Amino acid sequence: MNKTHFGFETVNEEDKAGKVRQVFDSVAPKYDIMNDLMSAGLHRAWKAYTLLVANLRPGQKALDIAGGTGDLAKAFAKKVGPTGTVCHTDINEAMLRTGRNRLLNHGLVLPTMVCDAEKLPFQDNYFDVVSVAFGLRNMTHKDAALAEMQRVLKPRGKLLVLEFSQIAPPLRKPYDWYSFNILPRLGQAIAGDADSYRYLAESIRMHPDQESLKSMMHTAGFGHVDYHNLTAGIAALHVGIKC
Repeated sequence: MNKTHFGFETVNEEDKAGKVRQVFDSVAPKYDIMNDLMSAGLHRAWKAYTLLVANLRPGQKALDIAGGTGDLAKAFAKKVGPTGTVCHTDINEAMLRTGRNRLLNHGLVLPTMVCDAEKLPFQDNYFDVVSVAFGLRNMTHKDAALAEMQRVLKPRGKLLVLEFSQIAPPLRKPYDWYSFNILPRLGQAIAGDADSYRYLAESIRMHPDQESLKSMMHTAGFGHVDYHNLTAGIAALHVGIKC
């Protein structure tokens, strides 16, 4: 039986999705509040930059994977307008339901579906832009997910991967101290769940660094790949262009 990581824990591959689902079932109701606390609000600026790089135009088609509470889907929908399409997806039903309700509250009715990024239910060469924000690190087979994202993109289509990454060396010790001491306490105080936020901190350390992810995207079939470090590398935006 193949093994993989769940944070710092080694688990059976077939068990990881269920464990990740439990984490996000737990944190979904307080996810936006905790994101603001964890990043001091910076995640909003990172997503705004992602929207800028997406450069979506009216009538285009976008897919938001691991779309969670719908921040990017909402922003994309405004860019593509009534003639375009934005599909809002997540493997976790609780997160997706939270996002769908939030989108409805903003007057947006978008195609919303539970789906696995490693087996996307879309035709080849369909989307102009595919995005995944803070979701790739939770996937068991990242290479398979990246290949699927490449498959559903049109030629010259753009993949945007916004993810926590490897911070600049001078900041690693204070960042680690914050992640493993303060973050779980915030999780307990705000969401009543320290363990899930401990997992989130661990999952960041197990995620491929900037250059490794760039190489994985090339292997998945993206001809041009670049990345932009955000806030000293706390997060990075990888951009891949399909040949």
